[in-house]
Amino acid sequence: MGGGTPPGKGPSQIPSQTCRSRHLSFPGDSEEEYQFSAADYALAAALVLTASSETSWEAQLRRRSSAVELEERGQKRVGFGNDLERTEIAFLRTQWLLRQSRDRKALRRRTEEKVREAKELRELCSSRGPWFWIPLRSHAVWEHTTVLLTCTVQASPPPQVTWYKNDMRLDPRLFPAGKWGLVLPMEPSSRGGTSSSLLFRCTVEDAATYTVIVKNAYGQASSFAKVLVRTYLGKDAGFDSEIFKRLMFGPSVEFTSVLTPVFAREKEPFSLTCFFSEDVLDAEQNIQWSRDGRLLRSSRRRQILYADRQASLKVSCAYKEDEGFYTVQVTSPFGPREQSTYVFVKDAAAEKLGAPGSPLNVRCLDVNRDCLILTWTPPSDTRGSPIFGYSIEWCQGESGQWVPCHEAPGGTCRCPIQGLVEGQSYRFRVRAINKAGSSLPSKASEPVVMGDHDEARRKIEIPFDLGNKISVSTDDFEDFVTIPSPPTNVHASEIRETYVVLGWEEPRPRGKAPLTYTLEKSVIGSGTWEAISTETPVKSPRFALLDLEKGKSYVFRVRAINKYGMSDPSESSEPITLKGKPATLPPPAQVQAFRDTQTSVSLTWDPVKESPELLGYYIYSREAGSSEWQTVNNKPIQGNTFTVPGLRTGKEYEFCVRSVSEAGVGESSAATEPIRVKQALATPSAPYDFILLNCGKNDMVIGWKPPKRRGGGKILGYFLDQHDSEELDWHPVNQQPVPTQVCKVSNLREGHFYEFRARAANWAGVGELSAPSSLFECKEWTMPQPGPPYDVRAFEVRATSLMLKWEPPLYTGAGPVTGYRISFQEEGSEQWKPVTPDPIPGTHLRISDLQPGKSYVFRVQALNSAGPGQPSMPTDPILLEDKPDAPEIKVGVDEEGFIYLAFEAPEAPDSSEFQWSKDYKGPLDPQRVKIEEEVNKSKVILKEPGLEDLGTYSVVVTDADEDISASHTLTEEELNKLKKLSHEIRNPVIKLISGWNVDILEQGEVRLWLEVEKLSPAAELHLIFNEKEIFSSPNRKINFDREKGLVEVIIQNLSEDDKGSYTAQLQDGKAKNQITLALVDDDFDKLLRKADAKRRDWKRKQGPYFEELLQWKVTEDCQVLLTCKVTNTKKETCFQWFFQKKETPDGQYDPQTGAGLLRIEELSREDMGIYRAVVSDDRGLDDTILDLTGEGLDAIFTELGRIGALSATPLKIQGTEEGIRIFSKVKYYNAEYMKTTWFHKEKRLDSSDRVRAGTTLNEIWLHILDPKDSDKGKYILEIAAGKEMRQLSADLSGQAFDDAMAEHQRLKALAIIEKNRAKVVRGLPDVATIMEDKTLCLTCVISGDPAPEIFWLKNDQPVTFLDRYHMEVRGSEVTITIEKVNSEDSGRYGVFVKNKYGSETGQVTISVFKHGEEPKELKEM
Repeated sequence: MGGGTPPGKGPSQIPSQTCRSRHLSFPGDSEEEYQFSAADYALAAALVLTASSETSWEAQLRRRSSAVELEERGQKRVGFGNDLERTEIAFLRTQWLLRQSRDRKALRRRTEEKVREAKELRELCSSRGPWFWIPLRSHAVWEHTTVLLTCTVQASPPPQVTWYKNDMRLDPRLFPAGKWGLVLPMEPSSRGGTSSSLLFRCTVEDAATYTVIVKNAYGQASSFAKVLVRTYLGKDAGFDSEIFKRLMFGPSVEFTSVLTPVFAREKEPFSLTCFFSEDVLDAEQNIQWSRDGRLLRSSRRRQILYADRQASLKVSCAYKEDEGFYTVQVTSPFGPREQSTYVFVKDAAAEKLGAPGSPLNVRCLDVNRDCLILTWTPPSDTRGSPIFGYSIEWCQGESGQWVPCHEAPGGTCRCPIQGLVEGQSYRFRVRAINKAGSSLPSKASEPVVMGDHDEARRKIEIPFDLGNKISVSTDDFEDFVTIPSPPTNVHASEIRETYVVLGWEEPRPRGKAPLTYTLEKSVIGSGTWEAISTETPVKSPRFALLDLEKGKSYVFRVRAINKYGMSDPSESSEPITLKGKPATLPPPAQVQAFRDTQTSVSLTWDPVKESPELLGYYIYSREAGSSEWQTVNNKPIQGNTFTVPGLRTGKEYEFCVRSVSEAGVGESSAATEPIRVKQALATPSAPYDFILLNCGKNDMVIGWKPPKRRGGGKILGYFLDQHDSEELDWHPVNQQPVPTQVCKVSNLREGHFYEFRARAANWAGVGELSAPSSLFECKEWTMPQPGPPYDVRAFEVRATSLMLKWEPPLYTGAGPVTGYRISFQEEGSEQWKPVTPDPIPGTHLRISDLQPGKSYVFRVQALNSAGPGQPSMPTDPILLEDKPDAPEIKVGVDEEGFIYLAFEAPEAPDSSEFQWSKDYKGPLDPQRVKIEEEVNKSKVILKEPGLEDLGTYSVVVTDADEDISASHTLTEEELNKLKKLSHEIRNPVIKLISGWNVDILEQGEVRLWLEVEKLSPAAELHLIFNEKEIFSSPNRKINFDREKGLVEVIIQNLSEDDKGSYTAQLQDGKAKNQITLALVDDDFDKLLRKADAKRRDWKRKQGPYFEELLQWKVTEDCQVLLTCKVTNTKKETCFQWFFQKKETPDGQYDPQTGAGLLRIEELSREDMGIYRAVVSDDRGLDDTILDLTGEGLDAIFTELGRIGALSATPLKIQGTEEGIRIFSKVKYYNAEYMKTTWFHKEKRLDSSDRVRAGTTLNEIWLHILDPKDSDKGKYILEIAAGKEMRQLSADLSGQAFDDAMAEHQRLKALAIIEKNRAKVVRGLPDVATIMEDKTLCLTCVISGDPAPEIFWLKNDQPVTFLDRYHMEVRGSEVTITIEKVNSEDSGRYGVFVKNKYGSETGQVTISVFKHGEEPKELKEM
């Protein structure tokens, strides 16, 4: 039935004539009226290929005759010239063409006949209703195994498939995460026909009858199968033996840990880990991880590992696509064991604050040669700003380079991508954009290769010969076409808000040449066609138009182009108009929240109906009272139920749900009612550890431990069953529940053995049945020792300590119980060790000094005079650790001033009670305390705190699965502190921030102010001055700012009337305070002076005034500058300098800057005095005074000395005629303020005959007279100026000493010469006048050794001493006398002296005037 041949005929029975020719298209044979499609020719070709290989006798004969003719033609000679040869060739060619035409027509007639037969057969086979080739098969499986229901159907056209469970339709969209696998659609089967499958993991509830119904236009068919689910029933099934299970099924593997929800973050790693009780054989096959029902395998980002009974799933880089319901399943003898949890992947931190989360689930749809449709899912978290667009990036091949390629229009999550390269692979990723910026990129899509994905539909596979196939493509049998036909069926395959995707069918026939397309558009009513420009040729029969205008209707047509030319235009499409903006889906209704566990809440809602575009749901949560919603999931949920984990126990939460589609995230549903996170009410687990507490002749007292899981509610009681070992049946002991864990069983038979079992009951119902107890013999107890204590419980478990409590034994033996012995057993040890060396008198004990992180088991024995009795039932193993969120008792004082002890337990069940006790001796005394209960909170209030209230207060929360308890020891010291705080609260004092402060304001006002805490508008102020309340007045303003807690008093003009005490009395409700300020005696006098000075200073500044007062400054050049600065000046302002009350013109003033300057070049004692600068105009006068006497002058001289000392140059050595001189240059020296000391070879030098020290204004020197070798060495000059000290040194030795000595000798010799040289010392004037006839006498003093020779000259000529000229020498005096001078005696005279050391000339001009004349020199005057 799966082949392509008619029934009853095999391939060999097809007539052999159909294999004659290779050509199935006959262009030019116009006499044929019947037209065949490409599928007809493909089928004919398949028939030809599957026919027999034998050829007809006609064909064989024709082939042999053709060969003979060719041979003969080759042997002929050319004897009649070229014309005869051409005629022969034309004849043969015409013969061959006629024969070929005849054969072609015959073959065509036969082929057409076979094609018609095959087509009729195909139509006969295709037009039929469905029937099951392979029907469904029933299954019997163990619980939690995977079941695959599959069937194969023959039908044409392909049928629609619907699955049912017990006549209820299965909808894949409503499958809960991790429950169902998938429903596979109809797909081709390897055996022919099509197949459909249903894959799921079953539980007991999945045992049912499953039906599949297939139907098409020609009918329908159905098939059903039953699924039986088996559960392991323990020994009731007869297979309780571990040996049997291991032999038959291998080791039984159980989980020893529980998978917990994982909260990961995008781009960060996460892992899931579970532990097993046994080694898992062939772990790779027997351990399976899945997400949302899909099996997971190891990949580049994901590792699945197993080692040492530990299986783990590690993801190195998480994406939001990794979020989901994860399940690990391990094979076990009686069915698989599995655990599940949810992994949440939060958005990574945005690159820009406020940018949205990244999109997810990027997929490529409708892939063609050069275009595709890209879809994605919008993010759940928009960070408070709506998304208005998406940015798309692509990566070609394996380049790793991401390039922006498109901006998604309209903000929807669907976009066409065009201009892609055929044969090239692409990956895409998307970024969401809001007003804050762009999100991080999404996870990249799977690689997609561009190509003709419709090519598979153009191929036909025909099976033959037991498994062989022939693949035939219609492209191989296309007609030879030049100009292509027009495309057909131009239509809009997709219409959106901003784009339209056009589709069309290829022309028929299309030819073998590659086709491209051009598109044209026309606006309805315009009557014109416009070509649509494209960047690259359109190769696919699809094209997206992105530039259409809204509100206009368009029609389109398409032309096909090949290498031969362009086709005619296609028929126009139907009118097409852009749609409106797609609306988001409405929110789901009936969102309800239910309690689940201590940290989770279950949500359910009604699914959004008739919404095929629904992608899922996003859930949001917030704490009650908060306005900010937090995202719960970042990957849309497909079902309509979800459990939200990771919540805070005891807190109230609200939830809402939003629908997700390609149009975006819809509006929020109505928020759920606030729900407190608590464990949901469930039936309790089974009691355990039964013990015999007392036994009579016909009765027993049985005790047991409460259930480990109490179901979130109070245990209302227990139902006990008994079983006599000699009977078969169990019998109930009580019809009404026993409220305690102790029950007396009567009407028993002495000597018989009994076992017991029990159930616990709460508001949810009766819980699990316990395992049977051990056998207890009904025999009256007569032993003298006491029976076992019971109800041994551990409270207040911490890292190194716990509190153990128990109930005394019901059977006391021969005497009263005198004490208890407590023993413990460490984890892994079988030895019991005593906790204390001596017995304990009470029924509680705090056990300390235990090792943290270890588990301990405790038991208790009662003692009496006969000795220790039976031990109690051991406690469960107790792990010692500090829980980070373990509640503790808080002690404090409330708003009313009452001392309290409070305990809050958010995880406490609703039915829990807070049991308080003091010193572990029972309930608290109601006369001394008051207990207030709130939700999850209890508070003990001390009525009259006193010494009687000291002690240890403990609290235990009942009905909790885990220990919730704490204690606190109230000491006398702590109680006193609390009582003090209580007194402060009951008698409140307004808090003082700053006491009275006194400020002087700019105009001399006095401000008194204080600051307290913020006060209410009703606060009151009473200001008391000298025992009398005062109020605001013109001279005394009072301000009271309650918001700032500020009290201020401003006194305009402080006077003696304001002297006294100021008291501010404040009251705000019950709170009071009183603050006093005393302004008396010296404090008031100082304040008064400062206020007056401030007032005067303010008045001074109303005119020109000195911004910078007069001050001095010493420059580096040792000049003293007196400076000041004036402000608030104007053009008429006058500036004056005064020294010692006299105005000095040396001062300078710059009106532009207001700077005044007085420069003292060289300060001396003469500059000592009072300097004053005055500035004035019509607005007033101001001055500044600088006293440069006494300390002021000393300070300047000290500074000058400091600068002078710092300016000292290095010591220099100089030879002189007297000896060697060592000196340093300074800019300034003052012997009164600068001290110098010389050292030679570290010994101080004092002035002597040979060594002289001295200073000048700019030099400090040391003169060594007549130097000797002993004067060689290092010389140090120490200069001291105030606190400044400086040392200079020079080494007078070696070459330095030799050079100085040489210079000394040279200068000494020159001095001797100069001393003994002949010279005129004194006596001759420059000019001398004399009257005629007078006697002229000129005298001069000369020196020289030896005595010099003397010559007189007149006008540079020697004078002859005759007649009137006479010269007289008396010792060193030389005199020349001229008697009766006349005019001829006028001229220049000189005395010339010389000896062996040198000579010198002294000159004088003689002027002789006549009687009665005035001397020439007098005329000039």
